Amino acid sequence: MKLGTAVRLTRPFTLLPPLLGIVSGAVCAFGSAHNPDPERRLTWAIVGAIALGSVCASFLNAASNALNQITDLEVDRINKPDRPLVTGEAGTRETWVLTWVLYALALLPTWPIVVPPVEGLAARLGAPLPTHQCSALFLAGFVFTLVYSMPAFGRTKRLGFWANVTIAIPRGCLLKVAGWTMVAPAGSWEPWAIGTLFGLFLLGASSTKDFSDVPGDRAGGCRTLPVLYGNRKAVAIIAPFFVLPWALLIGLAWAPDPANPAQRLLTGNAPVLSLLGAVLAAWGLYTVRLLSRNPDELSATENHPSWTHMYLMLMAAQVGFAVAYVV
Repeated sequence: MKLGTAVRLTRPFTLLPPLLGIVSGAVCAFGSAHNPDPERRLTWAIVGAIALGSVCASFLNAASNALNQITDLEVDRINKPDRPLVTGEAGTRETWVLTWVLYALALLPTWPIVVPPVEGLAARLGAPLPTHQCSALFLAGFVFTLVYSMPAFGRTKRLGFWANVTIAIPRGCLLKVAGWTMVAPAGSWEPWAIGTLFGLFLLGASSTKDFSDVPGDRAGGCRTLPVLYGNRKAVAIIAPFFVLPWALLIGLAWAPDPANPAQRLLTGNAPVLSLLGAVLAAWGLYTVRLLSRNPDELSATENHPSWTHMYLMLMAAQVGFAVAYVV
C-alpha cells in the first residue's frame, strides 16, 4: 500500500481533536488541585507521557477510521465513492493489516504511562497495576471502536442513538480522563466532570456527519438519526447538545466538589471557565441556527458548515479548558 493511500485511510483531519484532547486533559490535571506534585514541576516524565499519549490517541482514532472504512465498504460505495477501498486503490486485506498495526501503535506504548509520573522506564513498566490507568482507558476506547463498527461486537452504528453513545463516551469522556491520568490519578470527580461535558457535546454533535450519508446508510441498514426521523426531527433531537454542556460548565465552574465541599469541583480559573462556557454556548446556538435554517440542505452537502463548526467547537473547548487551568 502506498503511503498516500494509507494516510487517506486514516482521514488526517480527524486526528487533531483527539491529540488536543489528550494534551488538554493533561494540562488540566497539571494545573488542578489534584496534581500529586504540590510544586507543579514540569518534569521530563510528564512531558514524555503527554507527548506519547497524544500520539497514541491519534493512532487510535486513525485505526478506528480505517476499521470503519472496512466495515462500511458497501455504504461508502454510495456515500463516499472516492475512498481508497471503494476505488480499489487499497485492498481489504492490507487495510486490515494497517488497522491492526495502528491499534498496536495506539495501545502498547501506553503501558509505561503511570500515575503519578515517575522517572525511569523500568520503574514505569513494573509499576503496580492500578497505576496503569491511562492504558486501561485506551483499552476501553479500543473496545468502543469495535462495538461501533464491527457486527461481531454489536455494530452500534446501525442502532440510532446508540451510535452516538459509543462515539461520545470514548472520544469525549474517556479521552479527557486519559489525558488527565498522564499527570494525576483519575480517582477524583473533576476529570470525570470535565469528560462528561465533552461527552454530552458529542452525544448530539456527532450526528452532524450523518445527514449527508443518508442514502448509503439507509441502503446499508445503518439507522442513524436522520434515517430514523428525517432531517428536521433529527436536528431537534441533537440541538440541545450543542448548548447544554457549555451552559452547565458555567454553573460547574463554581460548584463545590462532592468529595470536598470546601473546594470547587473544577479547580481551574472559575471566571475563565464561565467565560468559556458562555462563548461556547453562544457558538452552539449559532450552529443550531445553521442546522435549523434549512434542514433539507444538510443532505445535499457532504460537509455542511455545521460539521465544520462541530470540530472547531471541540478543539476550541480543548484549548479553552487548558488555558483555564494554567492562568
